[in-house]
Amino acid sequence: MPGEFRTVNRVLGDQPRLGPFPADQIVPWTGIFLFGVLVVNQVFQASWFVTGLFIAWGWATWWTLSSSKAYLGKFVATPRVVRGYKRYVSLVNPPPPLIKNKKQKNK
Repeated sequence: MPGEFRTVNRVLGDQPRLGPFPADQIVPWTGIFLFGVLVVNQVFQASWFVTGLFIAWGWATWWTLSSSKAYLGKFVATPRVVRGYKRYVSLVNPPPPLIKNKKQKNK
């Protein structure tokens, strides 16, 4: 029918993903994984099962806290938009210096 839009690419406008996981979780999860392996497994000599539990707990906690925009988003201050007026000064062509008195110019 004319007047109706047809979806060409259904992933347009969606959040980027890597498989079933959101792409913005990959870097923090990598940090949690490295921390778990280096500290829990290597320093504390914990078993791989305990290390895996720690990593899974860290991933689940991070995903819970950061995936909901309403939870961590409430800690971000909203910008205050104010209308103001200021004289435009070009960085390329600065204005000439102001002459305060014409008598001083003639001397």
